[in-house]
Amino acid sequence: MRLNSVSNVTEEILSAILKCIDEAIHVVNTEGITIFYNEVAAKHDGLRISEVVGKPLLNVFPSLNNQSSTLLKVIETKKPIYNETQTFVNLHGHKIDTVNTTLPIFVQGELIGAVEIAKDYSQIKQLSERLVEIQKSLKQRGGKAIKQQAVYTFRDLLTNNKHFITVKEKAEKLAKSDSPILVYGESGTGKELFVQSIHNASSRAAGPFIAQNCAAIPENLLESILFGTSKGSYTGAVDRPGLFELANGGTLFLDELNSMPFDLQAKLLRVIEDGAVRRIGGSNVISVDVRVISAMNVYPTVAMEANQLRTDLFYRLNVLTFELMPLRQRKEDIVYLSDIFISQYNKRLRKHVSGLDENVKAIFLKHQWPGNVRELKHTVEYMMNVCEDRMMLTGQDLPMMMKNIQPDPSEQTRTSFVLRENLRELEIQLINDALKASGGNVQQAAVLLEIPRQTLQYKIKKLNI
Repeated sequence: MRLNSVSNVTEEILSAILKCIDEAIHVVNTEGITIFYNEVAAKHDGLRISEVVGKPLLNVFPSLNNQSSTLLKVIETKKPIYNETQTFVNLHGHKIDTVNTTLPIFVQGELIGAVEIAKDYSQIKQLSERLVEIQKSLKQRGGKAIKQQAVYTFRDLLTNNKHFITVKEKAEKLAKSDSPILVYGESGTGKELFVQSIHNASSRAAGPFIAQNCAAIPENLLESILFGTSKGSYTGAVDRPGLFELANGGTLFLDELNSMPFDLQAKLLRVIEDGAVRRIGGSNVISVDVRVISAMNVYPTVAMEANQLRTDLFYRLNVLTFELMPLRQRKEDIVYLSDIFISQYNKRLRKHVSGLDENVKAIFLKHQWPGNVRELKHTVEYMMNVCEDRMMLTGQDLPMMMKNIQPDPSEQTRTSFVLRENLRELEIQLINDALKASGGNVQQAAVLLEIPRQTLQYKIKKLNI
């Protein structure tokens, strides 16, 4: 049975549906002849639909063969392929880079063709490769421009929180070490600022500081960016150093490490263990002297339980670990940082605001700040822009989403001084904050509170939390 045996009505309905999908879709029969090719695919590949439909795949894409074409490979193996990169040259000589998911099509148990859903990442790849080239050229000029990427020091980490002050002091001492560092904390807590401060306090401060977000780039492209490529490793590949080579003598910061695929995490572990890299498609081993600092926005144990982080990689990176507290657990910093931001925007906007009024202070102290310091700064920036010529920021200047927050009386004038009552309220608040910070994980909340898990379970039941 073949696909063209399906009724004309069914084909028209199916074709109409596929044309509406905002993904590149390419379907071939078992002979490798294209039977469906939508507008999105044509735009990605730089072709017209008429140039592809009804023609053998390899005639339209002459740079491919039976092994490099994901569609033809699926026809041969009858097995699906997920998220595989493919680089090819189209009929007009233009180079195209895609990430493909390719599936065999079976009707009543018989293979009748294959369908491919492709995402074009040519522009992303070009930008990433251009970034690597720029970093390489800057390094060849002496590395001064690269070093400027790490502009923050521990003096820029402003806080009145005793715990955070202790963390800063510990990090400044341990910055002299070359051991890997793992930093974790919610988005907006200042992880990159913290990492840059470690780099600038280390013996590597004169070397390059290179940051890479692991969630921003597809897996295969991320691998080539980290480890480099050798000419001929894939169609269009050239000899190019990866970020490990470019960071030699300095620091490589890998943000959102838990977004890196497991296979790539294993290769990263090998590089950290051996101090050497091998470019994709190459045979030479290149020694590198790089300090790896990683960051995650979830607790490591949570990431491991969710199969987002390899345990062996965690134990290798967990030599030196720092947790950055969310802003809601550093309440003394809320007004303190607000005053600093107000001072900064006074200079930029040429205003003379002296601070927050008591009502806004109470609202700020009650708000949970899910975006942490970043959210606080943007909130103050908004209020500074919309406020009139007043000496204080008031409730009139609050963003719309914060105007419904009712001030917590406990954060205003205190009327009760009963110790037991106030201690109970504080205990409930701290437990709730710890549970929120750990995503409801009782074990992690107990670690934050520095009490046994059984004790926390008892308190949750006793305080009716």
